[in-house]
Amino acid sequence: MAAEKITMDANVFESKLGGITVRGQAHSLSAWFVLALRLMMGYAFLYAGLDKLLAAEAFSAEGFLLHGVNEASPLIGMFTWMGTTSWFVEIVNIAVPFGQIAIGLGLLVGAFVRLAAFFGATMMFMFYFANWSVEHGMINGDFAYLLVFLAVAAFGAGRILGLDQLIERYEIDGQPLIEKYPTLDYILG
Repeated sequence: MAAEKITMDANVFESKLGGITVRGQAHSLSAWFVLALRLMMGYAFLYAGLDKLLAAEAFSAEGFLLHGVNEASPLIGMFTWMGTTSWFVEIVNIAVPFGQIAIGLGLLVGAFVRLAAFFGATMMFMFYFANWSVEHGMINGDFAYLLVFLAVAAFGAGRILGLDQLIERYEIDGQPLIEKYPTLDYILG
């Protein structure tokens, strides 16, 4: 018995940017891999945030900002300013662990996934420049994780066994939330 290839429009995606159109067709197993990426990053960020929050010593970003940033980084001056500005360090000391926990939980339960992925990608962008090292090329783990966050957002991973699919269908005045407020598509999905 020969396998029959079934083409489904739901698995086709297309994007136009700067006059260039790219088109692809996802395999039916793609949803499982997108879900795996979402859960992997969710676990990694939840674990990192809880590790900082529950550590014997209070988390402080000052040491990393002043002594952990690669001196070759093109943003070394910005990181030094961050580490020597006490009010900024205090904000980062709260924002990083609680942000990582919120990002991790959002990804694990599939709620507000695009918003969580945006902030996760932002953190990875900062880590990319903090850990700057190009002797083996421009791509490192931080850059790869940044791309994973962007892929999770782009594929609407919160709709795959996640709460975003339920939140979007929640009805207000008989209309699904995502239809009533279409801008929510930027944070849900």
